[in-house]
Amino acid sequence: MQKIRIGVLSTARIGVQKVIPAMQKGEHTEVVAIASRSLDKARDMARHLGIPRWHGSYEALLADADVDAVYNPLPNDQHVPWSIRALEAGKHVLCEKPIGLSAAQGRQLVEAARRHPRLKVMEALMYRHHPQWRTAKELVQTGQIGALRAIRVFFSFYKDDPGNIRYDSARGGGVLMDIGCYATSLSRWLFNAEPQRVFGLLVNDPRFGVDCLVSAMLDFGVGHATFTCSMQVAPFQQVHLAGVAGHIELSEAPFNPPDDRPCVVSLQRGGEVRRLELDVCNQYTIQGDRFAEAILHETPVPIPLEDAVRNMEVIEALVASGCSGGWVRPGGR
Repeated sequence: MQKIRIGVLSTARIGVQKVIPAMQKGEHTEVVAIASRSLDKARDMARHLGIPRWHGSYEALLADADVDAVYNPLPNDQHVPWSIRALEAGKHVLCEKPIGLSAAQGRQLVEAARRHPRLKVMEALMYRHHPQWRTAKELVQTGQIGALRAIRVFFSFYKDDPGNIRYDSARGGGVLMDIGCYATSLSRWLFNAEPQRVFGLLVNDPRFGVDCLVSAMLDFGVGHATFTCSMQVAPFQQVHLAGVAGHIELSEAPFNPPDDRPCVVSLQRGGEVRRLELDVCNQYTIQGDRFAEAILHETPVPIPLEDAVRNMEVIEALVASGCSGGWVRPGGR
């Protein structure tokens, strides 16, 4: 079985706790190197995770001839700069969300990717690869709930640590960038359209000036998506899809589903409720394999980079709406 050799930029928590262990189980992914600004830290983490090589700088990892592709879980402000450097070093790139600090920065990455057409670049929106979401998408597309009219999302966790990077405004902190991006992405994906206008209410933490509570509405013309996200509310996740003929609900951690037991998608139609049980899986493993398959087969990645830019346009519009108190058209549309 042919595998893509992955090198990881940094020992970020999402990487070492979630993504790396998952990709080590992939059919088409093999994690062969990890880098840190500290050689000792890179070595210790490599030994802990069973990674064969480590580097004391990101530059050294990009120069590693045995690395085919780079996974970039660096802070948000480093997503685009290091992804571009990886492309220039001849590496494919799987970059954590959000793609950058702004849509303009995302477009810089798009332009860089166009200069290297044989290399693949993809934003790591892991939820889209999970069978529960593929099932929900298929139910919507095949009219199982009739025409989609409303999406409601709630996503929260509690983390009040001033040292956490989510509270660093200069590095792209704030809850909208951290988990609100899932709600905007999900809504655009399910409606298969871009919102005509958006309205956002943002509460900023007075200590650090980053948004810690966001509620929003996205107007798609044929329907609406509403969501609330917070990093200062007790942990909770729920997604509800409402159509003219039925409802779909994902209530057990829709964005961070368990990987040790089946997930369930509930379909309600005509007074009947069906519980669709999905196979046990790891969405990060599937994400890595889908990315690797695009490289191996020279096919488009599952999530085009342009999609990441459009998602940033919606996020920016929500921030602008929060400042102005009115509706805003994403991307000037």
